[in-house]
Amino acid sequence: MLSNVVAVLLDGVNPFELAVVCEVFGTDRSDEGLPVYDFAVASAEGPTLRSHAGFSLQVEHGLERLESADLIAVPAGACYDSREFPPELLQALRRGVDRGARVLSVCSGVFVLAAAGLLDGRRCAVHWHHADELARQYPRVTVEPDVLYVDEDPVITSAGTAAGIDACLHLVRREQGPEVANKIARRMVVPPHRDGGQAQYIERPLPRTSCDTVGEVLAWMEAHLDQEVTVEQLAARAHMAPRTFARRFQQETGTTPYRWILRQRVLLAQRLLEGTDETMDAIAWRTGFGTAAALRHQFVRALGTTPNAYRRAFRGPEAA
Repeated sequence: MLSNVVAVLLDGVNPFELAVVCEVFGTDRSDEGLPVYDFAVASAEGPTLRSHAGFSLQVEHGLERLESADLIAVPAGACYDSREFPPELLQALRRGVDRGARVLSVCSGVFVLAAAGLLDGRRCAVHWHHADELARQYPRVTVEPDVLYVDEDPVITSAGTAAGIDACLHLVRREQGPEVANKIARRMVVPPHRDGGQAQYIERPLPRTSCDTVGEVLAWMEAHLDQEVTVEQLAARAHMAPRTFARRFQQETGTTPYRWILRQRVLLAQRLLEGTDETMDAIAWRTGFGTAAALRHQFVRALGTTPNAYRRAFRGPEAA
């Protein structure tokens, strides 16, 4: 049963991520026959909080409000990846899960759930910008940096900003059915459903090596993504035996030549889809995929969406 919802805040809360939870669960839409949630905002750090945007919030409830909630939502805030959290908040979150409540984080709110130990042994979503730091601080957590949200009932985590909307609507759909979720989405003028496994729209090239053994080869590969190359050919450019080159490449880039060039081709395809009107066949040729079908296959594998859908997302329906 999903009826009693509370958003718990800390100093430095991000207004947008708080507003996501308020909009989905705190707006009265009973005129359309939609459920009305017993919604409240609670503070873990006193009645007056500063927002990350520079204005203050007066909060009526304290942590006692969490004790009756079916869902406890933790919005993002400033420096959540590097601050300590009140022990009383972490205890309240653990008690909530123990008695059967769900907890949901938006963006960097995931650090609060991790600090409470609620993500140990679980998968979680987070904004790609925070993924490495979350994994470093909490090695018992399986970080999924490329997805919109993860439902590891009773813990739900979402990536940055709008992915919080997707996670909230997912929970509504799960508990109260697609008709309710679709009506709320229609009122909010957002897509009624984006699958949690869909990739975040990010540009994140594989890191360049700090050593420079294969640096010149990497530069050549980037300039010739449209060409098919073998490890033997790349090794010859580096003046190494193929096995030595493959080992050095793995050591310095953290991946294989095939996977490296595949990722660079997808990144180039993203840029062309975002910034040009070239056809899928032309983009497939320029990126080394050869055919539009091959481009689509690799694009879906890497990002969880099609090239046409990606272009529409960035440039509007008329661009597809």
